[in-house]
Amino acid sequence: MEAARTRGPDEKFCTQCGEAIAAQAVVCPKCGVRQVAGNADSFGFVVAPNGKSKLAAGLFGILLGSFGVHKFYLGEIGWGVVYVLFCWTFIPAIAGMIEGILYLTMSDAEFVARYGQVRPA
Repeated sequence: MEAARTRGPDEKFCTQCGEAIAAQAVVCPKCGVRQVAGNADSFGFVVAPNGKSKLAAGLFGILLGSFGVHKFYLGEIGWGVVYVLFCWTFIPAIAGMIEGILYLTMSDAEFVARYGQVRPA
């Protein structure tokens, strides 16, 4: 029986082979697969360097998209206000549902590139 693998405080698991590697590693030394920027949450979805979760953005879009919660969460305040102003038309609800599904189905690298920038305060 194989022992459970553990990782140290400065390590992460390879996205391909599961080997514990250095947290800053770009390529896994065991299998050679390039690692996605950002960490994974407990469900395996990527968490961008600015702390935005792909899973949270997707669920906010699907469940609360009519009020633009997903837009506020991702830092798109202007679009969030537009969604709130037009929530009575149900158009933002449909758009939010579609955007939530798109967030959940886009690749981790694309999510980090599009929504993962750390913005200056």
